[in-house]
Amino acid sequence: MLLQLSAAFDLHRDVVPWLVERLAAEAAAPVAGLRAGLDPVENNYEALRVVNIERNGKVIYSCKDNKKNVFFGLYDLHTKKNEHLYTFEKDLQVASCSINHEKTLLAVSFLQSDKERRNELQPVSKCLTLLIEIHPVNNVKVLKAVDSCIWVQFLYPNDERKPFPESHLLLISEERYIEQFHIQVIREDENRVVIKNLDHLPRDRVVEDFLWAQWDMSEQRLYYIILKKSESILKCIQFYADENFNLIFEVPLDISLCATELMLVNFGFEDSQNQGGLSKDLNLHVFTSHTGSLCVCYHKKLAAQEQVTYSVFYLHKGYSKTFTVDLGTLEYLLSMKDITFLNLDYYVAVYLPGHFFHLLNTQHPDLMCHSLFLPGKNEQMNLIPDGPLQSLSGSLAWDWCSEKLFRVNFSQSSLLHFLWSSSLDYERLAVLHCVLACGRNPRVLEAQIIRWIFENIWSCHTFDPIQEFLIASSYWNFCLDINNLDQLFPYSSVHSWNRVQNSKGYWEKLNANLEYVKYAKPPLLYSNNMVKREWRNLISEEKRGKRRSTAYFKNIHENAIKVISNLETWTVEPRLVPLFQEEDNQQRLLIGLMVSELKDHLLRNLPVQFIGKKKIEQLVLDYVSKMLDLLCQMLETSWRKHNLHSWVFHFDGSGSAGEYAVFHTMTQILDSVNRMCLPLPPGFHTLHLALGIHCLPLHSLLHYIDDGVLLLTETGVMKLLKDLDNTEKNEKLKFSIVARLPPSIMQKISHIWDHPINSHIISRNYVKQLLQKSKRKFQSPAIDKSSFLVEFLPLNFLIEVLAEIETPHQALNPFEECDSVDAKFVEEAALKQTTMLLNL
Repeated sequence: MLLQLSAAFDLHRDVVPWLVERLAAEAAAPVAGLRAGLDPVENNYEALRVVNIERNGKVIYSCKDNKKNVFFGLYDLHTKKNEHLYTFEKDLQVASCSINHEKTLLAVSFLQSDKERRNELQPVSKCLTLLIEIHPVNNVKVLKAVDSCIWVQFLYPNDERKPFPESHLLLISEERYIEQFHIQVIREDENRVVIKNLDHLPRDRVVEDFLWAQWDMSEQRLYYIILKKSESILKCIQFYADENFNLIFEVPLDISLCATELMLVNFGFEDSQNQGGLSKDLNLHVFTSHTGSLCVCYHKKLAAQEQVTYSVFYLHKGYSKTFTVDLGTLEYLLSMKDITFLNLDYYVAVYLPGHFFHLLNTQHPDLMCHSLFLPGKNEQMNLIPDGPLQSLSGSLAWDWCSEKLFRVNFSQSSLLHFLWSSSLDYERLAVLHCVLACGRNPRVLEAQIIRWIFENIWSCHTFDPIQEFLIASSYWNFCLDINNLDQLFPYSSVHSWNRVQNSKGYWEKLNANLEYVKYAKPPLLYSNNMVKREWRNLISEEKRGKRRSTAYFKNIHENAIKVISNLETWTVEPRLVPLFQEEDNQQRLLIGLMVSELKDHLLRNLPVQFIGKKKIEQLVLDYVSKMLDLLCQMLETSWRKHNLHSWVFHFDGSGSAGEYAVFHTMTQILDSVNRMCLPLPPGFHTLHLALGIHCLPLHSLLHYIDDGVLLLTETGVMKLLKDLDNTEKNEKLKFSIVARLPPSIMQKISHIWDHPINSHIISRNYVKQLLQKSKRKFQSPAIDKSSFLVEFLPLNFLIEVLAEIETPHQALNPFEECDSVDAKFVEEAALKQTTMLLNL
């Protein structure tokens, strides 16, 4: 099962034993004797109910004792302890209950049945709403006595270290209005807390004529919908400690609501939710996350149907999607169960047990391949409760059937198992992002994903798992640390709507999302194409002999040094793979370029004055270091998998099966990385070359080199020329390698191989470069043959020309380690080569 449900609270596990002990003590009777006659706790569970869950993890429940008195208790999810709040000495049905943050005031709404009301001598209201002092038990204030149902909810401070100067209580009426009472308390006789001006409590009318309302207990927000010219308008009120309330936003929704419907979400858990005029067919929830996402999930249950259709409005992205699932089973038509929406931070789970399970990515809803859609009776739904769950803040969900409060998380082991077992690319891609977003212990998780990549690299046909892993892992590690950072990478939105006002906290992030929706254009999104373009320019300039300023290269070089130093601090144990053992100027240049381009991009598009330049620079270093670290982890995993623990860097000998496997893994990594123009760990190309020489026949090796798959590095070629002796086979290999060297490397390693073939290559390159630098136009001169020991006119003429050019160009000798390269050297090399070819 992809979701892991753990019971944070179980009414019968956490409350019943305490009630039994308490009632036994009060009756001064043995527990065993009381248990048989304990009507409310053991013999009549319907009387024991959870009525509310407050923001600070306090669960309020009620039951009735043997005298039918209503008992209110409180269970603390953090301390795992129960306490008695209040006992109402009358047999009434609890409609709603809430306690203030300081636990000094209790608000309760009771319902009286029609039968009870007829038995009274005077007319009695259907609903009685009371405010009770409980520290200690003292005065009782009647807030409402009406014939419509009332729900109550105290406000809580967002920061518990800064409590409200007074208590604030919301009253939600079945007659479609919401009021707020302001309650001041004073202390008498040290611990005695009483209400100030009990008979004159100030109040505000917060909302009128609403059709649907939802309470967000964690963030203290009220969402509600009104009809305006037959259009459904979603509004949100944020409650603050320093002000009463503030309307934050309003946005039209393309949904159909009936003016006679009324629906409440998260205003308690009593049966009164399904009484009166509350709709049983409307299923609508608002979900938010700390990243600034805002989703509205909507489903309208209709008469018997063969399809289920639900909509999700991704308001932070500016558009919506509607999903339809074919059912067509008699089982569903008979049961008519409702679907469940669960808020899982970066995801929304939508499911109907036995029929479908959808996992919607709310960070990037435009990419449907990042969401998971499982149809039918999938094994992933086996452990999900059969009844509907009510999603609460903080990944909590209430099960109405079992009366348990579950903490819902993703099961990392199940996600990984699903990744291994699925053969469908779109499922693999969705689960890969999910496990990286929601998994724990990133180092272990990354190692497990890398093993999966190596086993399935050839079976993924629609995406590159190496590229996706590098991008996704880096994104979920860093892009959510700073506001707006995730928006600077290639995702986009459409449409516009009424703007958020008074941005604070969550609203600041949501507002930034909307700014992105409204103004983002492709140039705002970071792409390594900028690095690729600059990289190609530098390589082209190097080939043409041009070079940029020293300051430019110094800055690039310092960036690379910082990344490598930063990466070394992450290394927990010594690396098996021989990397970072050479300068590898090309990869250092690419590392430095990526740091420079990414840093400039973020500094242009992030509010530096609030974040700080140093924090952005460190973030860039961490991001690039993470890319290199992931590549190192891949190589380390492959190294261990194929038992190359004792491998020593060398060029002689034939490759083993393990070396052959690692070589092809490195080739695949190289291909994936090159297509994104990402840097590789310094030393990668030299190691790749060594394994290629071991594993490939000469013709294949040269083909890999000519196609740019294997790169000839200065370190690799120097070690090759030193390690291999001059057997016929090795000479052929050396000559093939040396003949393909770029001039920049040839100039530095020409002195390493003392062999006529090498002299021939040096001479040829020397003549070519010397003639290219000269602007002289040559004509065949008259030559005095007696001045030459060898009568070979083409060679004689060439040597004479070279000798004339050499004098003004002596400083142009390109072979730094070979001071004796001149016209005479060329002549001798040519004669030796001719002698060898003629077998003289």
